[in-house]
Amino acid sequence: MNIEKIRQYLQQAIERQIFPGCVLGGIVDGKEFVIAAGHYTYDKDAQPMREDSIFDCASVTKAIPVSSLALRLIDHKKLKLSDRLIDFLPVYNGSFKNEICLGHLLTHTLDFDFRLSECKELSPEELFRTILNVKMKSPPGEKFCYANATSILLGMLIERVSGKPLHKFAQDTFFNPLGMKNTTFFPEKINVVCVPTETDPWRGRTIQGEVHDESAWILRKIMTPGSAGLFSTAPDLIRFIKMLLDGGKPFFRTATLEAMYTNQIPQINGERTGLGWELNQEYMGKNRTETTFGKTGFTGCAVIVDRSRNAGLTLLSNYTWPKRKTNRDLINEVRAAVADLVFNK
Repeated sequence: MNIEKIRQYLQQAIERQIFPGCVLGGIVDGKEFVIAAGHYTYDKDAQPMREDSIFDCASVTKAIPVSSLALRLIDHKKLKLSDRLIDFLPVYNGSFKNEICLGHLLTHTLDFDFRLSECKELSPEELFRTILNVKMKSPPGEKFCYANATSILLGMLIERVSGKPLHKFAQDTFFNPLGMKNTTFFPEKINVVCVPTETDPWRGRTIQGEVHDESAWILRKIMTPGSAGLFSTAPDLIRFIKMLLDGGKPFFRTATLEAMYTNQIPQINGERTGLGWELNQEYMGKNRTETTFGKTGFTGCAVIVDRSRNAGLTLLSNYTWPKRKTNRDLINEVRAAVADLVFNK
């Protein structure tokens, strides 16, 4: 692994205006590194990126901490994959309410007949009711359908079982024990300047230090949604990745950790997912293996872990600045290239 080559590549990505800046954190064979490159925006007087710059991690939230919290509850015998959602969340009145299990939530095998992005004009209460009364296009477990609503339901289930708000349970379970001091769902409470994500015409302002995802932003007024809202730094996320590379101890049983990077949906042709994590995806680079696992976020963030190489990384950027792109092609190109540079020891 050539740190200078990685630094040069990140600078080239900035010059191509894929993002104004980024922070890359990695750990290979126990050795950690953090590279900060670029600035918060493209303005001439913009603040330089720092190693501890705080980013909106968007859907990385779904894996760290939300799915991981569910797996922790499984390890403590508070939950089973076969447990029904309705038994913990009796207010749920959507399609197949008697059939949806925790396993469907952790593998994104619920086929919702709506998109949350189309509901951003609803009030928090209306959006909440929409999720609880959702219709589906096919029975649970038949199709892989990545959706924010799945993780929101999972977060609600976790709250019912743990007896704590999702953010508090995450703080007590992972963030505090791992020393993730700059990781939070409420950056406004720790007096920091976060990396901005977008100049948003819908909200009519620059989005900085508030969750970028619209549905999560709406729901934040009445709950902590499990779909987005995590703010963190590269050094903090490396602490979580190091724990996974070290065997998950003392947080996860070996079998639970292995389930994170073992395909849970072999019955669905052409699809694969670990338990709570994405598995063997192109953004993980050409050097990925069948057991490379990770998660991305819409704002331009990613976590990638490869236990077979004893390596992991997190790339945090504001790819959505100043306006979101029409697709993820460029950021996935960067993610894959960086993964190849890190995992090519």
